[in-house]
Amino acid sequence: MLSCGNHWWNATASALNLGLHADDCWLAALPLFHVGGLAIILRGAIYGIPVVLHERFDAHAVNAAIETERVTIISVVATTLQRMLDARGATPYPQHFRCALLGGGPAPRPLLELCAELGVPVAQTYGMTESASQAATLAPGDALRKLGSAGQALLPVGLRIGTVEREAAPGEVGEILLAGPTITSGYVGQPTASAAALRGGWLHTGDLGYRDAEGYLYVVERRSDLIISGGENIYPAEVEAALLAHPAVVEAGVVGMPDAQWGQRPVAVVVLRQPVASAELLAFVRERLASYKLPRDIVVRESLPRTASGKLQRARLREQLED
Repeated sequence: MLSCGNHWWNATASALNLGLHADDCWLAALPLFHVGGLAIILRGAIYGIPVVLHERFDAHAVNAAIETERVTIISVVATTLQRMLDARGATPYPQHFRCALLGGGPAPRPLLELCAELGVPVAQTYGMTESASQAATLAPGDALRKLGSAGQALLPVGLRIGTVEREAAPGEVGEILLAGPTITSGYVGQPTASAAALRGGWLHTGDLGYRDAEGYLYVVERRSDLIISGGENIYPAEVEAALLAHPAVVEAGVVGMPDAQWGQRPVAVVVLRQPVASAELLAFVRERLASYKLPRDIVVRESLPRTASGKLQRARLREQLED
């Protein structure tokens, strides 16, 4: 359940963080049944700014609209942003384009570095349906200084790492907890799930992360996506980032598969720009990861299963590997 108040506070918090310009125009290419798409429509009404609505994401159409419709802000996930850059090539974006709001999970470091190199203003964000979209956002001015961070909690949002009883120390990984006027009051018709998620005045997100000494949030992984192999914790996003640093890899997904000896073993699925041997990819990531984090298998596919908003469907990917 999300109230009008939840959305109003979220829109206000976003404006205070990103600023609000008289000539702003937000492009919505996310599905409207997803909170990310719905939030754009509501912000447009609350701010009194135009929203350019696309039926579906198409990189060429989005790039064209930034020019012809003078779009200043767009909400994207890592995959769609990468497609925009690939379609754009070396042509710089116009100066009026001031923010690509990047959500949907931890962003690959190579993508963020490419955006910095090309001068694309990226604001990495962390949020979910239960927080009416954004809960923390990195200001574009901090994009290089805090590369990979989701920023600081938006003004009315309470954020802590750890438990209700104990807050984690800076740099210590723990569960991300949220509180404040943007947070849902519960799940419709699901009292058990509501009670499990909303405890002690905090929303227990199930996400893992840490904050640095300045309070900037770094999202590590969904707790449910964590791979435990031989007693060691392996974060799929870290392995994916190492694979995506290879110039031949377009997309990467890593999941834990059952293993009689280790409990789970990490398996990687990649989409390639050009042919490359699995042995070469493995040698490449070995230079970037501890040995226990290395994927035991690397599978090449033409595409990865994703939601309508572009998020990787790990459960579906695991099912495909089991078939």
